[in-house]
Amino acid sequence: MSLLSICLISLEANFAWIVLLIMTYGFLARVSSGPKISPLALLVTRVLVPKFNMDEKLVPGPPKRFAQSIGLIFSTSTLILWLFNFHSVGIFLLSILSIFAFLESVLGYCFACKVFKILISVGLIPEEVCERCAVYEY
Repeated sequence: MSLLSICLISLEANFAWIVLLIMTYGFLARVSSGPKISPLALLVTRVLVPKFNMDEKLVPGPPKRFAQSIGLIFSTSTLILWLFNFHSVGIFLLSILSIFAFLESVLGYCFACKVFKILISVGLIPEEVCERCAVYEY
């Protein structure tokens, strides 16, 4: 969705805000409720993973929610930047979001999960938030 948004913003499509709003809603849904009400998360977990017989890699929820929060911040910022005609900065944020989404989806590397673990190890996030995270290998 972030790549589609980059294309639409680059092409100066007037309806780019709709795709940005849908993407922002997806992140908001995953932050607030996990994958239960996110259309994209439901598609992946209920259709694609079973259809392609992929092994589901279960990880603790707090680092994933942290990652989704970062996505929410980036997508909301991009939507606001688009509304105020700061397209270049929005494209830059979407590019970063796309890189991290690629790392997660293709390589299984959750950058935000690594950051979350570091924040626990330096004491910025209490270990009680996710006791499994302190020893989990991402």
